[in-house]
Amino acid sequence: MTDLTPAIKHLQRSDKTIRELIRKVGACTLQTQRHRSPFEALMQSIVYQQLNGIAASTIFGRVKAIYPRRRFPRPEDILATLDEKLRAAGLSRAKVAAIKDLADKTLQGVVPSSRTIIALSDLEIIERLTVVRGIGPWTVQMLLIFHLGRTDVWPVTDYGVRRGFAQSYGLADLPSPKELIELGEKWRPHRTVAAWYFWRALDLPDDRIRDQKTKGPRDQDKS
Repeated sequence: MTDLTPAIKHLQRSDKTIRELIRKVGACTLQTQRHRSPFEALMQSIVYQQLNGIAASTIFGRVKAIYPRRRFPRPEDILATLDEKLRAAGLSRAKVAAIKDLADKTLQGVVPSSRTIIALSDLEIIERLTVVRGIGPWTVQMLLIFHLGRTDVWPVTDYGVRRGFAQSYGLADLPSPKELIELGEKWRPHRTVAAWYFWRALDLPDDRIRDQKTKGPRDQDKS
């Protein structure tokens, strides 16, 4: 993603609450990490699952240290490594099985290369990658956002997006993923940027962006 001006203008026109959120948060600083291959990005995602950042980073560093001559292990390196060695680095049995399945499916071509993935649609990427053990739709959506820079990803199961949405609109309860699918339609084709602002909403005190406390998102005007 480069010029986000059209996305910001679209969101600002959609309703006054998100317009105020954008004003409070400021410019969107969403960045992508295009230098990593899908295999590398997904392997890191698997390692980081269900761990805090410090613990995950430590374990990930130990895994990479198994391969001192490489910047990052190749799929064939992972498959050639004994499970016990990966377990000794701190990976659970489930994660060892997952990264080996990822490596195997990368060599099979199921997990596309950096060159191939660019030409695939979001749906095609989700369909292909979720056959990998340990990879679900949310993980692929994070890849689409932070690795590929796709502009219309709407991670409705993400807790941060749901909580930021509820805080922004002054809702007592978190919206369900089904509700968010419907409510997010007005932000197409820029839902990635909307999601980013809801993440950032959690950095603000609750009362800074609740100028419509008694209204839900369906009640907002569009002017």
